[in-house]
Amino acid sequence: MPVTTSAVGHDELAVLKLLALDGGLDGDVKLSCAGLAERLEASNQTASRRLQRLESAGYLTRDTVSDGQWIAITDEGEGALRGEYEDYRRIFEADTDVTLEGTVTSGMGEGRHYISLPGYRSQFDARLGYEPYPGTLNVALREDSVRRRSAVSSFDPIPIDGWESEDRTYGPAVCHPATVETAAGEVYERAHTIAPERTHHDDDQLEVIAPEKLREVLTLTDGDHVTITVGDR
Repeated sequence: MPVTTSAVGHDELAVLKLLALDGGLDGDVKLSCAGLAERLEASNQTASRRLQRLESAGYLTRDTVSDGQWIAITDEGEGALRGEYEDYRRIFEADTDVTLEGTVTSGMGEGRHYISLPGYRSQFDARLGYEPYPGTLNVALREDSVRRRSAVSSFDPIPIDGWESEDRTYGPAVCHPATVETAAGEVYERAHTIAPERTHHDDDQLEVIAPEKLREVLTLTDGDHVTITVGDR
């Protein structure tokens, strides 16, 4: 049976951190299980098992050779380390906002429909303090921001509960306070990111809601650069 991400715990993340300190984020690093075991003060079997779990979870790749193995940390592994980093930032730093950059893009039109549904709108009003404009600002994130986005999960979300109508069930979503800044320096502060549990968007797609139509207020068109700063509530 394959090892799942749930098998990756603090011990495995400690190994991932050691590999990153050795240069694993920049390219392949060479090591032996015996050498890793010595650094971990553990047995060879334990060191090997932790590497296997990290590999099965997609956090690293391995290429075994006669005198050891070459290891590289994947984007998923870097994302896990960034999540740990953001947790420590919350402990030791006052400013823990996450800054994401990308370009405005056209969505599939689903946002307008779902944002307008009464089962959601009443919750927006009660939990966000406003009823959003019926539609979302869609942002295609840059590659570095896609990786950084995982840090948002360390914040306490504002939950939007799922609900049922007479003919179907609508899924839950989570929101986080956000500001939107244009390339010209205009800033809109009363916004929220929204991430539906059921979405056709990939990790590089970010949706933002606000009480006004952000495209009009900030004079945005497709391709314009924006910076989304996501904070804790």
